[in-house]
Amino acid sequence: MLVDDVAGLRRVLQGNRVIAVVGLSPSWNRPSYFAAKYMLEHGYTVIPVNPAAPEILGQKSYPDLASIPVKVDMVDVFRKPEDALPIAREAVRIGARCLWLQLGVINSEAAALAAGAGLDVVMDRCVKIEYARLFGGLNYAGVNTRVISAKRPFCPPLPT
Repeated sequence: MLVDDVAGLRRVLQGNRVIAVVGLSPSWNRPSYFAAKYMLEHGYTVIPVNPAAPEILGQKSYPDLASIPVKVDMVDVFRKPEDALPIAREAVRIGARCLWLQLGVINSEAAALAAGAGLDVVMDRCVKIEYARLFGGLNYAGVNTRVISAKRPFCPPLPT
C-alpha cells in the first residue's frame, strides 16, 4: 500500500531495520551516501547495492538484490525513475516488506507492482529527511548533514 501519512511513515521506519540501498554511491558528497551514513548512525543495517563498488561505508556491497545473503526489510532506491520497475520486481522476489523510492524517483507502475504484492511503498521522499522529521534530528537549516551551516561565514568589509 502507498504510505504517505505520518503514522504510516513512522510504522515503516520503525518496523524495517535492514535497508538495501540500490544505487548507493561511494562518493561522500552524493545524497545516497549522506542518507545511508545517517541511517547507519541511527542503528539501521545498511546494505549497499552497487556492482561498481566492493565496499561502501565499511559495508560489503552487492551487485543486485538477489545476491544479498540476509533478509532485507526495505529496498531504498537511488536510481532513475525508469529503473524503478525492475528493482520493484526484485524487491518482491526477495521478500522485502517495503519499497522506498527516493526524492525525484516517481514511478507509478513500480509502486503499483510492489503494493499489489503486499509491500509498503513510499515514493518521492527521502528516508533520511523523514527519519529526522519524525524522530528528531532536524535543525534550523532543515537537515543536519554537517556540511551546510546556518551560521553566516565571516565576510570582510569591502575596501574603501
